[in-house]
Amino acid sequence: MNSVSENLERVREQIARAAAKVGRAASDVELVAITKTHPAEKVREAIEAGQNLFGESRIQEARAKIPELPSNVRWHFVGHLQKNKIRHALPLFELIHSVDSLGLAQDMNRIAEEEAMHPRVLLEVNVAGEGSKFGFQPDKLCEQMEELLSLPRLSILGLMAIPPLAEEAEASRKYFVQLHELRDRLQSEFRVDLSQLSMGMTQDFAIAIEEGATLVRVGTAIFGERKGAFKSTHGGLGTAAP
Repeated sequence: MNSVSENLERVREQIARAAAKVGRAASDVELVAITKTHPAEKVREAIEAGQNLFGESRIQEARAKIPELPSNVRWHFVGHLQKNKIRHALPLFELIHSVDSLGLAQDMNRIAEEEAMHPRVLLEVNVAGEGSKFGFQPDKLCEQMEELLSLPRLSILGLMAIPPLAEEAEASRKYFVQLHELRDRLQSEFRVDLSQLSMGMTQDFAIAIEEGATLVRVGTAIFGERKGAFKSTHGGLGTAAP
């Protein structure tokens, strides 16, 4: 089995190749190494290999794991954020990828005001209209964008999407194209900078980069298959990934 450092090197090479294929620089794409269910020791291996940006999708697991790691490590939240976890999430993460409704954004804005914070966020779009997925429907996002932009505490930096599971990576391309086109439409219509596109995971990140991703969320290709529930060295138990 390959080491975390070897896996990271391979993923970085794939990012560089995918970027070069469409005339982009590899530096245009940030790798978010997704650590859910993996222990702090594995994250340390990645840090030693030069990775400094990580992602978590469960607040309980993040609250146990993040204090065990160097304070200069950067963290993004990539999972579904429940309203009752907003106050816990805001101090832990420099970017929240998954603001999936106007109600969540409004609650986050209110709590951020109470905590004197200015969260940086992405808006999650349900590009395929899946009933089992969270996220704005594209038309609904266009309707609510003015209201979202009026929330003074939130800095909306771009969009995020999770395409339907598919056997072939190429099947995701049309959804990445849709997200990119929606971003361009919103930028033009509302005269706002939405430069970040968070799209692409282990199975399809190369395709996402070809279609304009600036953030790719890669876990399995770096850390291996997910384990069961995360357990911190202090005995805290997190929730297993679905």
